[in-house]
Amino acid sequence: MAKNGGSARAATAPALGSLDFTLDRASPVPLYHQLARQLEDAIERGILAPGNLLGNEVDLSVRLGLSRPTVRQAIQSLVDKGLLVRRRGVGTQVVHSRVRRPLELSSLYDDLEAAGQAPATRLVRQESVPAPAGPAAALGLAEGTEVTVLERLRLTHGRPVALLCNYLPSGLLDAEDTRLESTGLYRLLRAAGITLHSARQTVGARSATREEGRRLDEKEGAALLTMRRTAYDVTGRPVEYGTHVYRASLYSFDFELLVRP
Repeated sequence: MAKNGGSARAATAPALGSLDFTLDRASPVPLYHQLARQLEDAIERGILAPGNLLGNEVDLSVRLGLSRPTVRQAIQSLVDKGLLVRRRGVGTQVVHSRVRRPLELSSLYDDLEAAGQAPATRLVRQESVPAPAGPAAALGLAEGTEVTVLERLRLTHGRPVALLCNYLPSGLLDAEDTRLESTGLYRLLRAAGITLHSARQTVGARSATREEGRRLDEKEGAALLTMRRTAYDVTGRPVEYGTHVYRASLYSFDFELLVRP
């Protein structure tokens, strides 16, 4: 037992040793919430990386001068968010940070890779189909025109974060291309000589269906973020229509708002 505790302390020293916790005991904000927020911020900024161990609750409570129940409540709140996991014989370990994505014309795969989120893809469906009314209208095609449909499950650090469904005009990409499991759609479009210029995008929210919950490791009825996007190339031609859903527990969109002069 002592051996495991020593191992955990050694593993946490480089990560937690660089953190300077600031806890305001006079604040109306509970101490567990202050601690949880600072740990979450350290995870999001990469100071605490996936795989780092936090050590045991006794070590943290002694170091911070907090009670064990306070430390336990802070850790549990991050376990509930999916940022930490308790592993028997190992201790409390960082899983990954919440995915924060800017609202700009970019690929989810590229954004995750740039943020060190270890993206992976499972290709669920890739075939030519008659275009349904919605995608056909978005792509400027007659309903029933043949299009390529792609359905993918996007993961970070081995955990599902999004279900992606995209429609492309027929012939834009090779319908038999298997590279979508190792790279992003926009990279393949660029490699095919297509220069993306702009997009129209709508962000919303709804509850998960039973099938979505099964694939995303969420309960039926869990909160999902939704996104519909039509992307255009430099000539103004619509080249991609996507309808995506994201786990609200692990994903958010970031906005930068400017005051109109």
